[in-house]
Amino acid sequence: MQGANKGADAKPLDGKGLRIGIVQARFNADITDALAAACLAEFERLGVTADDIHHVQVPGALEVPVALQAMAVRGGYHALVALGCIIRGETYHFELVANESGASVSRIALDHRIPIANAILTTENMEQAIARQTDKGRDAAQVAVEMAQLLASLK
Repeated sequence: MQGANKGADAKPLDGKGLRIGIVQARFNADITDALAAACLAEFERLGVTADDIHHVQVPGALEVPVALQAMAVRGGYHALVALGCIIRGETYHFELVANESGASVSRIALDHRIPIANAILTTENMEQAIARQTDKGRDAAQVAVEMAQLLASLK
């Protein structure tokens, strides 16, 4: 929700030394490219080097979990990021894609005990997607770093 109170940062975010996997859907590429650009810029600001980021693209939101699962199985990542954009159309397809991709991302995170920042936008229209693309891309990087730090502290 835009303008939501996200709470105070528990501690400064430092992404130095973190290895991150990003899976980006190509469908609605203008939006997902903007999400990726914002996410990558925020990772850089947080100290994650480009050499420590593995960024792949898949056709659409339903394919994102398959690639995330392959990365989780491969190992070596501190956190993963899911980037996509699903815009409501005139059919029930929106609900199927949104529900299945979201549930699958969560299941992979739990099954593999790896944080996944889910920035697969689900919007009513293109205007809502455009309004969220930059903030949600930045948020995804912040969530990935924060959760990687948290899980490391719990070992």
